[in-house]
Amino acid sequence: MSVTNCAHAPQGAPLSPWTTLSTIAAVTALCRGVIVHRELIGILVAKNLKLRYRGSLLGFCWTLLNPLFLMLVYTLVFSVYFRLDIEHYPAFLFSGLLPWIWFSSSLQQGVTCILDGAGLVTRSRFPTEVLPIVVLTSNTANFLLTLPLLVAFLLAFHIKLGPAMLFLPVLIALQYLLTLGPVLILAATNVHFRDLQHIIVHLLTVAQFLTPIFYPASFIPESLRPWAFLNPLAVLFSAFQDVLYWDRVPAWPPLVVLFVLGVVMLAASTMIFARYQQTFAEAL
Repeated sequence: MSVTNCAHAPQGAPLSPWTTLSTIAAVTALCRGVIVHRELIGILVAKNLKLRYRGSLLGFCWTLLNPLFLMLVYTLVFSVYFRLDIEHYPAFLFSGLLPWIWFSSSLQQGVTCILDGAGLVTRSRFPTEVLPIVVLTSNTANFLLTLPLLVAFLLAFHIKLGPAMLFLPVLIALQYLLTLGPVLILAATNVHFRDLQHIIVHLLTVAQFLTPIFYPASFIPESLRPWAFLNPLAVLFSAFQDVLYWDRVPAWPPLVVLFVLGVVMLAASTMIFARYQQTFAEAL
């Protein structure tokens, strides 16, 4: 199937002032575009996954080996050197590290996805909004493929996997929603402000250490803990650790707040993307 033949989308929303109706229209157009171009998205996601490790000797195995290598290094640093007193620390670390890799990879690849797809974007009938969605969906698929490794790893450390695991699909869907907004904004903005692709790398490094991934939230001084949990990622990844490591259902009120935040961010990012969409071909 030709990408050109199966793609047809509006050329971008007019640069009109933001209103409730225009926001709803933009979000509706995005959802409609995903449904209409679902076959195209599936083709591009499959292509991304095939090309990711093409030509490498180990191929798909790198999907499993990359997080394992990171886990071994961080375990050495935080468990051996810093001597964090956490039982089965590698299992605790892995339960937060895999969602973080999914999030950070989506942002780092998403910020350049319009530039990387310049050959497609300059085709007048190509729906550019699918490119950020393809990046995020590809990384989501990569995360899902690593879940069997995570489960095997937790069982190897005798971590109890109980009914709380049933809450895992909710967290996965919530992370997809929370990540889609930033990916859309970064992809659109980076076309005109290309320093952003370098800035985001440093921002992610800061966020990685300010988010309780390497350490439990209980290690944060009590006076600073409310401020730490203003970080949405702290709430989300602590919930992943609750489900995967602590075998407990996370508190639902913070997750409801995250859901509302995700919806608001998606609405805003869709408007921003629609406003810049018609200028992509000229800027590339």
